[in-house]
Amino acid sequence: MSLAFGDVVRHSGKWLPVIALTSLGGSCVALALPSVLGRSVDAIVAGHGYDRWLSVAAVLVATGIICSLVDVFAGTASVAGTTAWLRHGLVQRVVRGGPEGTRDHETGDLVSRVSGNAVDAAQAGPALVSAFAAILPPAGSLVLLAFIDPWLAAAFFGGVLLVIGVLLVFARRTAQISLDYSETQGRLAGRLTEALTGIRTILAAGTTAREEHRVLSLLPELHKHGLLTWKILARSGAQAAIVGPLVLVAVLAVGGFQLVEGRITAGELFAAGQYAVLGAGLGSLTGVIGEIARAKAGVRRASEIFAVDSMPHGTLPLPSGPGHLRFEAVTVVANDTTLLYDVNLDLPGGATVAVVGPSGAGKSVLAAVAARLRDPSYGQVLLDGVPLQAVHRRSLRTAVGCAFERPTLVGTTIGDAISPNPLSTVRTLAAARATHAHDFVSRLPRGYRTPLPEAPMSGGERQRLGLARAWSASRLLVLDDATSSLDTATEMQISRTLTEDKHRRTRLIVTHRPATAARADLVVWLDHGVVRATARHRDLWHLPEYREVFG
Repeated sequence: MSLAFGDVVRHSGKWLPVIALTSLGGSCVALALPSVLGRSVDAIVAGHGYDRWLSVAAVLVATGIICSLVDVFAGTASVAGTTAWLRHGLVQRVVRGGPEGTRDHETGDLVSRVSGNAVDAAQAGPALVSAFAAILPPAGSLVLLAFIDPWLAAAFFGGVLLVIGVLLVFARRTAQISLDYSETQGRLAGRLTEALTGIRTILAAGTTAREEHRVLSLLPELHKHGLLTWKILARSGAQAAIVGPLVLVAVLAVGGFQLVEGRITAGELFAAGQYAVLGAGLGSLTGVIGEIARAKAGVRRASEIFAVDSMPHGTLPLPSGPGHLRFEAVTVVANDTTLLYDVNLDLPGGATVAVVGPSGAGKSVLAAVAARLRDPSYGQVLLDGVPLQAVHRRSLRTAVGCAFERPTLVGTTIGDAISPNPLSTVRTLAAARATHAHDFVSRLPRGYRTPLPEAPMSGGERQRLGLARAWSASRLLVLDDATSSLDTATEMQISRTLTEDKHRRTRLIVTHRPATAARADLVVWLDHGVVRATARHRDLWHLPEYREVFG
């Protein structure tokens, strides 16, 4: 799904007609008020009837105030609702697109698009309506001046043409600059996020000054775009500020001659001056045009994320089975690099399968494909005879659990990090005990109700929580180096638990430890994305190349 400027405008929905009506009402008031005040001036000069015209003017002023208040409320509500819709869509595509869908975007840049660019894009509808509404008073002023006197309209029209020229130049220049500014801001956020993620490494390496320079080196570029934006805005504002009074002077000068010659009244001259002010106010559209430019930039940056394809899922349930996993001619290619090539594996259900190989062999890619965190470029993976792509999302995630080397814990409390279902207390405790996470969680003052930010955890303890979260999978456990930070004793206990799993789920374990491979029923030996051998650990150990895998 792509996102266009018109899609955002249309989503403003019920508020746009309200904004349009209040803007139209405000414009009509602005056009009617000069004529009414002009009539009041003529009535005051004549000495009678002015109270009626002043009453009408008061009603118009009150109407204008009400229209302005409703317009502000409707505009704010429209932007808030559209921002929420955009953020929901952006987050949905980021999450459902998975690692592959967002691989080309830095984390900080994604946050910048969701937090900042979504707000800019949400201005599209109200800004567009405001732009059209702002055209009505000058256009109406031209018509009404023509009714008063054609020469007044001619003087007014010449000045307005100059204002329109200023606006066109401003619109053309500011669109690209707004996009450049947003993109630079996103890159800056991306670098800052990278630095925060690796802050311990930066401090330990003593490279804080270099990292500060790397992050802040984009500030001159950001400053350049921002300064250019303000220069264009200031130049256009100054030009409009000069042209505006010229329009007023021209209209008043012509009106003065017409008044002397008796072709118009004093009230009409007053009204003509007010209409000239409305025409000169067209220059204030620079602000609205700036909003539209920022909205276009926001929509463009949001559309790049809306274009991310969510990983499609099928509708089939998984049949009953032991977790039989089969790879059929699986090849994975990314950026013209082959990560896995023609992998054919038939892994029996309920088996413990160790995946070993040197760094860069494709172990994590194989694990990701098995868990359907990414799809193969060619070939397919089947679980109990059903292609993973055809399985319903909920069925797949119930059947397959994943744990990683550096797990990200999500939720409010320790209990949430293991199981998001508040009713599954028994399951949470069982998973924690099985993965030996209960040992340290029970020592915390609030136990499983301890808020995650308040729980001091080592890397091994985080891994145990990650294992506990994956433990509820009914058919396949995929562990991508998920025990690398555990001490030897705990790792042996968990390995024994996995090996002696009474549920007899299939366990696909990426590991660098020979002891883990030795306890497995089968070893898949990868080398440069190719399966070099599948056999028992003891049958492979006599090969020097295999022993080198473990150092």
